[in-house]
Amino acid sequence: MRPSGLFRLLAFIFVLITSLIFIRSYISLSMKTIRLPRWLADPPSKKTRVVKVKCDLSKPCPDNFFAFKIFSGAANVVGPSICFEDHMIMSPVKDNVGRGLNIALVNGTTGKVLSQAIFDMYSGDPELLVKFLKAIPENVLVLVASYDDPGTKMNDELRNLFSNLGSSYAKQLGFRDSWVFLGARDISNKSPFEQYLKNTRDTNKYEGWPELLELEGCVPRKVF
Repeated sequence: MRPSGLFRLLAFIFVLITSLIFIRSYISLSMKTIRLPRWLADPPSKKTRVVKVKCDLSKPCPDNFFAFKIFSGAANVVGPSICFEDHMIMSPVKDNVGRGLNIALVNGTTGKVLSQAIFDMYSGDPELLVKFLKAIPENVLVLVASYDDPGTKMNDELRNLFSNLGSSYAKQLGFRDSWVFLGARDISNKSPFEQYLKNTRDTNKYEGWPELLELEGCVPRKVF
């Protein structure tokens, strides 16, 4: 065989071997990269389910308990909010909050919102709040959030009415204090759902006001 013919044969063999190696590598790579996503490959029983927690609580409530979350207002700038069973009853977004005490009444058995009201405790008439609190029937949950000033018009009668709803701090409530509370009429003990911050110049987070308060929890459904 002539040298030129031998050279062409060797070159052909080299190209053939190189092509085979390339094709094999490409097929191997394709087989590795073409595969089902995990969420399609796994059986249905292994799929991860995202469970929404009512009112964005840190953990869900057990059966026969209602979820709630209450925010007080921030100074006189951001209004309070009251959420119950994933229903936002009052909030700045709904534009149904105001200076003073923001109060929502909820049926303790069904969880149905019965009413909501705002009471100006700086320049309003405290007798309106007295009548409102005295008309609250039994087995009704009372959710309260302060905004700006909840205490200027707070008199002894109002303090006693809130104390009868289970408040431990109503008798201390004063000018520009922060307060969030959940109670009910004539409960046997003080409510465990309450937070309070005194308006104190040395400790206030905002100029002239303490920081906002957040109260969340699970309140047992009233079963008759």
